[in-house]
Amino acid sequence: MSNYLFEDFNGVNPAEWKQQIQVDLKGGDYNETLLWKTEEGITVKPFYTKEDRTNTKVNIPKEGFSICQSIFINDEEKANAFAIDSLQRGASSIQFLAKKEFDYKILLKGIDTENITIYFSLDFLSSDFIKDVSSFINSEKCYFNTDIIGHLASSGNWYSNLKSDHDQLEEIANNSQNAICVNASIYQNAGATITQQLAYALAHANEYLNHFGSSVTSNIHFNFAVGSNYFFEIAKLRAFRILWDSLLSEYNAQATAHVFAQPSLRNKTIYDYNVNMLRTTSECMSAILGGANTVTNNSYDKIFHHPNEFGERISRNQLLILQQESQLAEAQNIADGTYYIETITQQLAQKALEVFKQIEQGGGFLKQLKEGVIQRKIKESAKKEQDLFDSGKLVLLGTNKIQNENDKMKQDLEVSPFLEVRNEKTLIQPIIQKRLAEKLEQERLKNE
Repeated sequence: MSNYLFEDFNGVNPAEWKQQIQVDLKGGDYNETLLWKTEEGITVKPFYTKEDRTNTKVNIPKEGFSICQSIFINDEEKANAFAIDSLQRGASSIQFLAKKEFDYKILLKGIDTENITIYFSLDFLSSDFIKDVSSFINSEKCYFNTDIIGHLASSGNWYSNLKSDHDQLEEIANNSQNAICVNASIYQNAGATITQQLAYALAHANEYLNHFGSSVTSNIHFNFAVGSNYFFEIAKLRAFRILWDSLLSEYNAQATAHVFAQPSLRNKTIYDYNVNMLRTTSECMSAILGGANTVTNNSYDKIFHHPNEFGERISRNQLLILQQESQLAEAQNIADGTYYIETITQQLAQKALEVFKQIEQGGGFLKQLKEGVIQRKIKESAKKEQDLFDSGKLVLLGTNKIQNENDKMKQDLEVSPFLEVRNEKTLIQPIIQKRLAEKLEQERLKNE
């Protein structure tokens, strides 16, 4: 019966589709009307077919994503209680953030570190402390976001100096698992294009491989910020896995990329702030469908409020809804076979590889950071995006379009949501992470 029904429909090839579209355009130019070119230089077509499939294998995780609760350590006992409460309410991993050393025994009390994935994002470098924490936990599910090059890129300085930082990182890598992080979120939050983010993340990681050798491949993991370009962000994470496998093959090594993802801060706003929940939901979904191992969400008020129970609970529940009610618990390979996503994945990977090769030919990522080349390229991309926002072509609803004139925020700012200029000497020009809406928001605040 089913075969008979299908025989009633004639197959249509791409040329016939295009011909029918041309008829429907009634004389309009197909290329000018329906094709659009992204900032990555990729031309997006109005339709894709199986002939566009690349059949490129993507090394996707075998298990679905983990919901991560991020917790800043001000008080070990309070952070511990928050972590346990979060785990009881649906989180399956925890990220602890700290600016100084802490009592890890109090912090981890009552937490099953053998089965719960723990991330430590430390804004300091201490090989002895990290070795102690790693030895105490003694689990392959423990990750340290130690990224000396990322620190240099974002702050303009090493923790101490090039040699000391590399010596400490080598000591950490030799005595701890999952100890080297490539924090690619720096580039996204500063305004880099997706192609640049991929190329810089790969070149960034290659600096560690060049310095320490292929033995550290399984020790390296990655942090990515996910923006609002829904399908392209799915493709970004998939493209990176292709690029990482390609790079490792040059070292005769194999290791599956471990990807920690969270929503971008670049497009978040203080006005009409509830829209931030819509943005982060879309971005978390891109991360999940892109195959991120772990996803942490940003609360809707992260940029202007201190961490609070309501905001953190809502952000965690967004992920629980996606995981449980939207049935995306095992959606890591759901994009396999999709004509559009497969095509842009391959194109992003190819274009990022070209940029990566240019960086390597120019002496490598670290050299180009010191020369200011990477910073200049990101600035150029960020300015183009900022100009689109300022002109209204790039819309942030409630901020540069459909503003609520009754929305007042001056008395609701617990922390400054704006870029703060640091008056200190730096070794290199730092990569500046800045939100698109800052200038407009400052003007609105003045007029309240």
